[in-house]
Amino acid sequence: MNVLKIATAGSVDDGKSTLIGRILYDTKSLTDDKLEAIEEKSRQRGFDYLDFSLATDGLVAEREQGITIDVAHIYFSTPKTSFIIADTPGHIEYTRNMVTGASNSQASIILVDARNGVVEQTYRHFFINNLLKVKDVVVAVNKMDLVDFSEEKFNQIKGEIEYLASKSEYQNQNITFIPISALQGDNVVTKSDRIKWYNGQSLLDHLESLNSEDIQEASQVRFPVQNVIRPKTEEYHDFRGYAGKLYGGDLAVGDEVTILPSTTKSKVKSIHFFDKEYEVAKRGSSVSITLEDDVNISRGDMIVKAGEEPEVVKQLEATICWMDKTPLQASDKYYIKHGVNDAQVKIMNISSTIETDFSGKKESSDKLTLNEIGEVSLKVSKPLFVDNYKKNKANGAFILVNPKTNNTAGVGFIK
Repeated sequence: MNVLKIATAGSVDDGKSTLIGRILYDTKSLTDDKLEAIEEKSRQRGFDYLDFSLATDGLVAEREQGITIDVAHIYFSTPKTSFIIADTPGHIEYTRNMVTGASNSQASIILVDARNGVVEQTYRHFFINNLLKVKDVVVAVNKMDLVDFSEEKFNQIKGEIEYLASKSEYQNQNITFIPISALQGDNVVTKSDRIKWYNGQSLLDHLESLNSEDIQEASQVRFPVQNVIRPKTEEYHDFRGYAGKLYGGDLAVGDEVTILPSTTKSKVKSIHFFDKEYEVAKRGSSVSITLEDDVNISRGDMIVKAGEEPEVVKQLEATICWMDKTPLQASDKYYIKHGVNDAQVKIMNISSTIETDFSGKKESSDKLTLNEIGEVSLKVSKPLFVDNYKKNKANGAFILVNPKTNNTAGVGFIK
């Protein structure tokens, strides 16, 4: 079954939690006790409708304030697709949570309130989806029932988003616009008869049409070694396998590879997944491979196709989204985690902060504060095997860890 990871985003009260609750309700994915609880709570609040946001907002503070604070992961399936939805917060102070939710998503839904149109948080969420190179974005214009299903209002919002997209550096993004009413169910799971001017699919039909393999853009093969497998049993006495997750492209038996950092050459001898062997490993698969030559490989090394070697560097230029309450400043020291590698890192310079409304940069910034995004130079204590994030998402990203608190302080995208 096709598995699709989706992030939702939108400003406060745009209806993200209600939309997800409506999808769960219309696809009959809510358990009886959960549905009864929603019905009872809705009655207690005096609503003449079901408050579907109660299906996802799990924290007491979320239910009391009617907002989403933390990232909630919701799982449900249709006959065609298994979905994992990250319901991310809309409020500006929880931007870091939105980055976290979108970082592992293959597609994104940005909700826009049809009454309010494009607002500051819409810019921010659209910018983050561009920064993270989320290939498929659905702009769901919600609460169309409150603007009499106006085609003019829908086209106005569509035009503003298309203008933003024209200013983006990431031009391979597929943007789909769908008019919906999450509360009423129009165009969410089934097509609405009340929006006759819209000829496209319902939201769920569109999501089911996306293929998760197509969403992952092909790039150079990267196989960071997580573990060396030596069973030392009678049957596999001389077996030496290298386990990890394959990123970027496919790897086949017979392919010539380079091992980093030694730059030793060899060929793929076999590909294993548990007790089965395969001729080809698809990108995104977790496998063990063996090589024709007995070479020295350990955790943290990287196997790549010959001729597709990444850069080996000790200095990085990166765009960083800051997630810590303690500001990032020049000369600060952190731990960097890049794939399975980690090292110490020193902040050399913060050249600018980036405006998330696509209006440009503020030059010569001396620090990055919580939720800010900026361009930073870093010096690493040992060589890393890196790619430009635009060319290879998996090998072009890293996180910074605060050595005092062990908290994830920032996420970076290598330039």
